[in-house]
Formats: sequence, C-alpha cells, structure tokens
Amino acid sequence: MLAGMVKSELKILKSDSGSVYHGVKNNDKGFNIFGEVYFSSVKKNIIKAWKLHKKMTLNLFVPVGSVQFVFIDARKGSQTYNKRFEITLSQNPYSRLTVPPMIWFGFKGIEKELNLICNVADIAHDPDEVIRKKLNEIKWGLV
Repeated sequence: MLAGMVKSELKILKSDSGSVYHGVKNNDKGFNIFGEVYFSSVKKNIIKAWKLHKKMTLNLFVPVGSVQFVFIDARKGSQTYNKRFEITLSQNPYSRLTVPPMIWFGFKGIEKELNLICNVADIAHDPDEVIRKKLNEIKWGLV
C-alpha cells in the first residue's frame, strides 16, 4: 500500500431475509470526520480515471460487485512518492480502504452486473478541490 493508506476488514452480517454490510463507524481507524457519502457505479471493463483530491480523504468500499483500483502517490516527500498500488475491492474479502489526499486514482468494473463503490468522505464535494486527467495521460495498471 501507499504511505498513509489503511485497509480495514469489514463485516457482512448474513441473514435469510437479507444481509447487513458494514461501512464506516465514527471510531474506525482512518475515519476523521463526516463530509459526505456518495456512490459511484462502473460497468464491466470500463475504466474511470484519473482523479486526485487535494484535501479529501476517501473511505472506499464495494458492497456490490468487484472493482479494481489503481493509486499513484503524488505527495512529494512521501516515502511512497510516485509509487503505484493496485487493489481489488469486493465482498470477498469485504474491506474498506482509506486513501489520504494527493493520490491519483482510477477504477475499473470487474463484474458483469452492477459494480458499486461507496465513498465516505471527510469533506463535501468541492469542484475546486479535485484535479482530473484523461485516462491516456497516466498509464493504467502496474508498470
């Protein structure tokens, strides 16, 4: 992982009538403060990239489907500066990834049906806080 990232195992409470998927508790490692929650869907083999949040800390988990993420550390002075990290989030194993600001990221849908990402962010969306690049501006996947 890149410096400052936290991977947290999450619980799925299964029931015959339907399951409960944990997300974030206010005392979880990596969780600072609530800003907003949003969901993003991505179709199979579609890549959505690249974004960098200047201030936002992300808490990402995938309660439905499977999503491949690629991260690149853009924090000068970080011990993992310019390094890449790739991870697939799904329900098996079900986990949350906390991502600090100043890390480029993109994601790709893996499953045929719905691939749904949840982000519990520490600040509300601010269009001036995010930097975007086109997919072809940064190589996808590990080098």
